[in-house]
Amino acid sequence: MEGAVVSSANYTPLTPISFLERSSLVYADRTSIVYGRTSYTWRQTRDRCLMLASALNQLGLDRHNVVAVLAPNIPAMYELHFAVPMAGAVLCTLNTRHDASLISHLLNHSESKVLFVDHELLHTAKEALNLLSKNNFKTPLLVVINQYDNESSDIESTSADFPKELDYESLMQTGSMQFEIKWPKDELEPISLNYTSGTTSRPKGVIYTHRGGYLNSIAAVLLNDMTTMPVYLWTVPMFHCNGWCLSWAIAAQGGTNICLRKVTAKDIFDKIALYKVTYMGGAPTVLNMIINSHVHERKPLPGKVVVMTGGAPPAPHIISTSEQLGFHLIHAYGLTETYGPGTICTWMPEWNELCLEERAKLKARQGLQHLGLEVDVKDPVTMKSVPFDGKTVGEVMFRGNTVMAGYYKDANATSEALAGGWFRSGDLAVRHSDGYVQLKDRSKDIIISGGENISTIEVEGVIYSHPAVLEAAVVGRPDNYWGETPCAFVKLKEGHDATGKEIIQFCRGKLPRYMAPRTIVFEQELPKTSTGKIQKFLLRAKAKAMGSLSGLGRSKM
Repeated sequence: MEGAVVSSANYTPLTPISFLERSSLVYADRTSIVYGRTSYTWRQTRDRCLMLASALNQLGLDRHNVVAVLAPNIPAMYELHFAVPMAGAVLCTLNTRHDASLISHLLNHSESKVLFVDHELLHTAKEALNLLSKNNFKTPLLVVINQYDNESSDIESTSADFPKELDYESLMQTGSMQFEIKWPKDELEPISLNYTSGTTSRPKGVIYTHRGGYLNSIAAVLLNDMTTMPVYLWTVPMFHCNGWCLSWAIAAQGGTNICLRKVTAKDIFDKIALYKVTYMGGAPTVLNMIINSHVHERKPLPGKVVVMTGGAPPAPHIISTSEQLGFHLIHAYGLTETYGPGTICTWMPEWNELCLEERAKLKARQGLQHLGLEVDVKDPVTMKSVPFDGKTVGEVMFRGNTVMAGYYKDANATSEALAGGWFRSGDLAVRHSDGYVQLKDRSKDIIISGGENISTIEVEGVIYSHPAVLEAAVVGRPDNYWGETPCAFVKLKEGHDATGKEIIQFCRGKLPRYMAPRTIVFEQELPKTSTGKIQKFLLRAKAKAMGSLSGLGRSKM
């Protein structure tokens, strides 16, 4: 309209960095991070992030350079979520379950200039860097996050192998408190690069923007009904979609981050009791860990504990049992491409009158979109929305402000994923009469184990490389703890012998442990169509009939 202007007085690019700036003032002396005997206030956290950003700048990083980190949920991992973008760089958090081969590939693909690595993962990082060197690729500068006061380590120094290796705290101390934050000039600039779990042979790099990170953080606060100054227990890996954007959201609310290196049922109950935790999150595997914990590991909840669950559709019995223990579950659904949670199963008060079983069934649905985007279930060919009949299956699609900017260095995959003006999830679902979405199947035969996506194509490729294997097909087998585990149906070559244990060990030598099959079924013939395509739906039915490999308690992967 006439008279309207755009200036720095009425417009600045949206960015999660602003959350930290505000909390360092509003909640200055309140606790921001707790990890054993280590704790910081929001003022201290802001100062540490500023000095680390300054130190990164002094290393010669340019705007939009990628900084990778391989670490569990420790204070440094949290600080890097702010320090890296404050330096104008892009944060790339790597899955701690990846092996050296895959990590080397991701470091090369992302062109990471710096790699921060936790001391417990140093051996894997060294292998990855050695692989890069052997292939004549540039290696990033290595910065080691050494143990905190409450930790001990048996890992020896590697300074002889990597003379440029730096220590995290020492690097931070080289920074300046007078450093000027490199705010984004455009809110659509990248803030992070998150690799998918790899539903094809190689993971794709998903680009998040400052705008998307800001908006999804706000959405995360709202969909979790998160009050100011929450106490959040980190059971969701921060390497998963930047902790479902809660790494930034907790700062927005001035909360306290309770860090956990390893997630066990005992630690969960201990930390909840000790710090009066009010919020946490996790895949159904975390919930299963809780409900199947030993009685002596449990402690009474000091108050209401809200748990956002997602990553795989939780079984109704897991939901109902968790709530019987006093946890209040919020079921969300999304993908790496939607900054993590994109839908929420918003609870209606009248549903409280239903029996426990019916309530659990309703809560197991994926629900509807949060405030940052739009969701629909469409015919992928005609792009027409499916009717709200609970029967017609279509593909889940998203569009809006919290959909990825694209896949890094993969224009074709980006165009394919965003064809028709919607992001195509590849997940199949129905819509019920109230509009709520419920997943029915996964396209491309994705296996979701412990919240991790496993590509059957990649696993099959490894099995096929076994000298005794003629044919192989991998499907998901139900598992009471992991949700699903890979189950391989194998036909051996004539005159060759192999045991299931041999094939499993063969796969573990070539894949991350969680991707290797846990079940091998030998068949004389694999069911095929007239064109020779293996009929996986028949194999899935067989795997389902086998039941869970593990009992109700935790099984080792």
